[in-house]
Amino acid sequence: MVQTVLVGAGAGATAALLFAVASGTALSLLLALLAPLPILIVALGWSSAAGIVASISAAAMLGASLGFRTSLGFLLGVGAPASWLGYLSLLARPAHNGAASNLEWYPTGRLVLWAAVLGTVMVVVSLMITLGTEWPTFQAELRKVTEEIVELQARAGRDPAAVERLTTKEMIDALTATLPGAVAVFATLINCFNLWLAGRIVHVSGRLRRPWPDLPAMQLPPLAPAILAASLVGLWLPEFASFIAASFAASLITVFTFVGLAVMHAITRGIASRPLMLAALYVSIVPLAGLPLLLASLLGLAESVLNIRARVAASRPPPPPPYSRI
Repeated sequence: MVQTVLVGAGAGATAALLFAVASGTALSLLLALLAPLPILIVALGWSSAAGIVASISAAAMLGASLGFRTSLGFLLGVGAPASWLGYLSLLARPAHNGAASNLEWYPTGRLVLWAAVLGTVMVVVSLMITLGTEWPTFQAELRKVTEEIVELQARAGRDPAAVERLTTKEMIDALTATLPGAVAVFATLINCFNLWLAGRIVHVSGRLRRPWPDLPAMQLPPLAPAILAASLVGLWLPEFASFIAASFAASLITVFTFVGLAVMHAITRGIASRPLMLAALYVSIVPLAGLPLLLASLLGLAESVLNIRARVAASRPPPPPPYSRI
């Protein structure tokens, strides 16, 4: 117990320091995005209780130095999500064969889905706290934020034509509508990256209790496509309901993109040109304006319905028998 408290407090101090250095520069913002990492490391390497201690101690330190609002923002946006992901990562139950030594760990696909849910909650709560809980005020403040971002981007490019295109009313309206979803996607990516990096660090150190998962075999729950469909229907709901649905839909599409990329990694196994094919896929993302990611999300959605990986595996010939010594 003493070790759990000491390790958790040390990780909490590190997380608080990373979160507190955010000052607007690129490096400080990068460090702030890594604030969940120490919490996830102690949660995966020691126990979920150590992760909870780290979250609470970090929030207390930030509250004492920067005020209650910063402390609450850290606890809701960083500490609680990291602690919950760490707890879920260590959940296990006996396998279906009943062998106590053979454990079935919490599925990777469900962890990624939780990362999307938590990313959506982080965005919704933080924006409502920052911009207001009255819908007209929220819309007006969100538009102001969008205009500030557009002006910064336009000034950085120093292209008068680009400035004129970006600052039209129609473009501002479109960007304002998509900004919450874009932030939710970013939050989901950060959650997944921190969880993956913490897992790799703990795995290399030898403290990771669960075996490293086969990421190309990642699967989502059967209801995931229905949840995505419901969130897309929610776009037609009024006011905050539409805002929440849009944020959640964007996060879910990101999850299906991960599944689509996992399908590509799985079905290309055994192909001689596999490294070249995967490299071409990832390199083409930027010049093709993200079109490969859109196709990957559609592939991930198709996988959830058609089970493409199993079909491809069944269509392949069995591997040749090993050579025997005569």
